[in-house]
Amino acid sequence: MQSTWIVDVLADLRTYARTNALPALAAQLDDALLVAAIETAPVKHHALDGTRGTHDAIAGRNPGKIGAGKGA
Repeated sequence: MQSTWIVDVLADLRTYARTNALPALAAQLDDALLVAAIETAPVKHHALDGTRGTHDAIAGRNPGKIGAGKGA
């Protein structure tokens, strides 16, 4: 299911906030747009090491292999 529509909705809301002198709301919507763009972007898996792409790392969803040595 495509969820990129949410980015368009947030952008429209941000435009409304900026046009109607709501700077704090516009700033929050900037942040929400960034999060929405990251979370709706396709996730790429690395074929060799099994870790996920940078989008997951940025969004905090990639525990990776931290602390997991060869014996873990």
